[in-house]
Parts: sequence; C-alpha cells; structure tokens
Amino acid sequence: MSEQVIGVIGGSGLYEMEGLSDVRSVVVETPFGAPSDEFMTGVLDGVQMVFLPRHGKGHRLLPSEVNYRANIYGMKKLGVTRIISVSAVGSMKEEIAPGHIVIPDQFIDRTNATRANTFFGNGVVAHVQFADPVCADLSGWLYEAALAAGATVHRGGTYICMEGPAFSTRAESNLYRSFGVSVIGMTNIPEAKLAREAEICYGVIALSTDYDCWHESHDDVSVDAILAIIRQNVAMSKSIIGHAVKRISAERACPCASALTYAIITDRSAIPAEARERLDLIIGKYL
Repeated sequence: MSEQVIGVIGGSGLYEMEGLSDVRSVVVETPFGAPSDEFMTGVLDGVQMVFLPRHGKGHRLLPSEVNYRANIYGMKKLGVTRIISVSAVGSMKEEIAPGHIVIPDQFIDRTNATRANTFFGNGVVAHVQFADPVCADLSGWLYEAALAAGATVHRGGTYICMEGPAFSTRAESNLYRSFGVSVIGMTNIPEAKLAREAEICYGVIALSTDYDCWHESHDDVSVDAILAIIRQNVAMSKSIIGHAVKRISAERACPCASALTYAIITDRSAIPAEARERLDLIIGKYL
C-alpha cells in the first residue's frame, strides 16, 4: 500500500465515496471545533483515502457555516498530504458549458470576515506565500485524470469565491466577468489558504453547473437546474478521482510541503504555551 494519504473534500452532491475498502468512520476532535461531519477513511487502488462532505451529510451547512479550519486540521491530523477539492461552480465564460470540468489555478477572494481564514493569531503571526494558491503538480494530475475519464476539461483559470448563500445579482455577475474569471463558487476560500498553512497540497475539480445569471440566451441560475447537472458531474468527479489516485506520486517535490519554513514571524520565545499546544500539529516541527 502507498504511504501517502489523499484527502477528498466533497462539495454539493458529493456526500460519500464508493469503491473504498477497509472503510471506517472517524470522529476527529480539533482545537477549532467540530468538522463538517465524521471523516470516512478507506483504501482505493492501494492508496489510503480520507473523505469528508464539506456541507455535512444531507447538506446541512451553508458555505459561511462550514468550519474550514476544523476540516483542514482534521485532514492534517489523519495524515493527509494532498487534498482534492470537489466543488460545484457557475461558469463565467461561454466556452465553459454546464457539465464541463475546470481545474482552476487562481482565486479571487470576495468572502467576508465572518470566515476564519487562518490557523494563526492569538500569539502567533505567520504569512504564507499564496501567489500560486493550488499545487501545480496535483492540478496537473487532476487534469490528466479528467482527460482519461472522458471529461470536457479546461486547465487553469480563476475561481472567484463569493460569500453567498444567495447567487449573484446580474450587475455582480457582469462585474466579475469583467475581472476575467472562469468560474464562481462559494467554498474554496478559505479552504485553499488553510491547506497551504497546513502544508497540504491542494487541487480543485470544479464542476460547472450553470452560467450564473450573465448569459442572455440561457435561463438564470436555479436550484432545480443545478441539481440536474450536479448529478451528472458528481459521477464524473468520482471517475476523475479514481483515475487521479493511480497517477499521484507519493513523493512531494512541490513547495507546498515546506510552506511554513520562512512564514512564522513571531519570535519563538514569545509564542504563548497555549498557542504552541493549539498549533503543535501545524508548526511543531518549526519550534
């Protein structure tokens, strides 16, 4: 069995992973509260996997209610070194039709301060590099896996993350399009930021479900239409994950694994004992 552990965070419509052997549910306690749900662990093609439904089973949590810190901390605690995020998104470009897959490589953050977007604070200051917010290696494997699965896939592009839960106004949708973004969603920030702080590789399978409300010749986004596309996309995302697991190297040559090397600014002698204990899993090796 491979020594690496791959995590999957399932978005809208993806609440479980079939095909795993040695399956068990794990309750993980974190210093940041409770994760979205129990974690499911198992083995897929000889690779240890950890799965978590982002919104909880039954889709109980709004994007703003997801405890992103607890989710990423729990993944770290279970030994995850790479996270595949599966997310439903709206398309902001004509060529990205509903049903298509996007492997984004950039983000624009339009969320608000109600979302805790860092593990740090309360005695510890750190600033991670986030110019390239996803792991290039992992994203490359996800793109190859999407092609192998037969998906219509777009490599690269910017994901703009809005607060929600309401969809965009028409004015907002057209404003975001003027930014040149590819897709719009509500969940990948602060998830990607926290994964970087936890030194976990992060890649996204973005599932296009609609054209938001900017497209004049398509109906405005509706939950009914989205759910129909989601059912198709979720089956494809599971296939992509299956193909990706066979490609992902156990060795990590990317900078994600050492993201905190020069990030911690606080004098080590000034870090409070409580902060050391709370963040030991994240920064212990640097102290």
